[in-house]
Amino acid sequence: MKSKVLGFALCVSGLLAACAPAPTPQAQAARQHEIACLSGSVVGGLIGGAIGNQFGGGSGRDILTAAGASAGAVSGSRYAC
Repeated sequence: MKSKVLGFALCVSGLLAACAPAPTPQAQAARQHEIACLSGSVVGGLIGGAIGNQFGGGSGRDILTAAGASAGAVSGSRYAC
């Protein structure tokens, strides 16, 4: 239980640190670009995994889910970056 709480606290602190203002406008723009690229990859992976999960059966469904998540993450990264 303690490890879950500690892990959650570390994730929250990391997210809050990423949203803190950068010292220069150039650094702030670079940080916003990195956040956009990361969010595009994550959302693309989730959507691709959900679509891949609709096909196949048994272990084939698992393979298609992983392939869909991978393809979605790459596509989301290309679109957002």
